[in-house]
Amino acid sequence: MNNRFSVRKINYQGSVMVNICDEELMGSKVSEGKLEINIKQDYFGQQMVEEREAAELLRSCSIANLVGERIVGKAVQMKLASNLSVRNISGVPFLMIFKFQQ
Repeated sequence: MNNRFSVRKINYQGSVMVNICDEELMGSKVSEGKLEINIKQDYFGQQMVEEREAAELLRSCSIANLVGERIVGKAVQMKLASNLSVRNISGVPFLMIFKFQQ
């Protein structure tokens, strides 16, 4: 089973944003009705990481944009989000996480 993820990490105004997708989704396109999403190299493709490193990025980031069954499932398993927050587009899970600091 493939356990690698494609990741792009961005530091922005003191926050860390990560875009992570399941490796096998890189370069694909999903659509539903008029909605079409391209899972592009320039958005997700900075580096490849294993599951342990992806989990650490999820723990340490402020914002996460996630695409794919494995990475979204990992975020839910880590209790960073609920299944109710997941949007499925043509069977592909999408999840955005914003962590607010006090």
